[in-house]
Amino acid sequence: MTELHSVLHRRPGKESSREGELLGMFATVPLGVEELTAVELSRLGADQVTAMRGGVSFTGSRSVLYRSLLQLRTASRVLMQLGQFSCKTPQELYDGIRAIPWGELLTPAMTLAVDCTLRDSVITHSHFAALKAKDAIVDLLRDQTGSRPSVNTRSPDLRVNLHIAKNQATVSLDAAGESLDRRGWRLDRNEAPLRETLAAAIIMHTGWDGTVPLVDLMCGSGTLVLEGAAMALNRPAGAGRKFGVMHWLGFDQSLWERVLRDEQAKVRESLEVPVLGYDRDPMAIIACRENARRADLAYQVSFDRKRFEDAEPCGHQGIVVLNPPYGVRMGGKHELEQLYRKIGEVFKRRFTGWTAYLLAGDLELAKLVGLKPSRRFVLFNGPLECRLLKYELY
Repeated sequence: MTELHSVLHRRPGKESSREGELLGMFATVPLGVEELTAVELSRLGADQVTAMRGGVSFTGSRSVLYRSLLQLRTASRVLMQLGQFSCKTPQELYDGIRAIPWGELLTPAMTLAVDCTLRDSVITHSHFAALKAKDAIVDLLRDQTGSRPSVNTRSPDLRVNLHIAKNQATVSLDAAGESLDRRGWRLDRNEAPLRETLAAAIIMHTGWDGTVPLVDLMCGSGTLVLEGAAMALNRPAGAGRKFGVMHWLGFDQSLWERVLRDEQAKVRESLEVPVLGYDRDPMAIIACRENARRADLAYQVSFDRKRFEDAEPCGHQGIVVLNPPYGVRMGGKHELEQLYRKIGEVFKRRFTGWTAYLLAGDLELAKLVGLKPSRRFVLFNGPLECRLLKYELY
């Protein structure tokens, strides 16, 4: 029989309080932003925060779990860990999953789904492993109750996450449901939208806090501008959307509402500086304005149709950000080279006294800007390794 190691603990002296449970959790994170997420979690009151490739492990109470869902800006998901066990054969996988007390987490009337990721293990097929885990769960429920829950892969009541690495299985519940980068306001997306998690990471690296102007010269869907404004206003990232945790049997509605009230009480009323987005595409500007309206930021930010080379600074200092094309959406190499040279000219001639940040997916093109970056941050735009380059425009 596979030995199960539970990762659910209780705080000393609070055995009777569900809010006092110390939960083992893991935030899945886009590559390159793990340290930023670790800082976010520490500020939210998490304990034992440890960054690793692709995620951050931490512990905390149920209120920390709820707060992380509401406030994390760089994480994709938050998983509550249930247990770990050795897993070298399909039977060990089945037995280990079945050893978890699913009757306390799931009823036959609920739906479930199992997602699986694996690496460096004897079991090599993630779909097979997910099916085996699902069978163990429904078999246990059927033996205990006489009926079994249904599978719903799109929007289940309980989404189970199975991760197998080096023949060690970790079983968790996905508290997010839909990925956390889905803030709920961006319905209009251009051809290559910047994820909200990456936009948040860029703004965090700039250090922008709403005390100086922020300008995006190629705003696309407006993600950098809107994410930055929401962060400066202390808006909860997940306010107004639903989460997977809300379907759990142990969901504490009163605690959730209390945490939400506490986070909403920190929101600033308005920004005192301009927050601007420019784009030459009129349809992009229409989409940006609709996104701003849905995000309830229409009176905090401004979007205008303008070529980046025609943009004028709105003050003597500020932050200018730019996510130029890498070649995916533009035609020839010569056109791209001209674009990057022009970016350098705009920085030098129009934004003296400002600090510029450019997300570069092609470092050879970035060299054509003609300025030496003072800092470089490694970030990933999907699978593409990029550099966020900082320029002090003296």
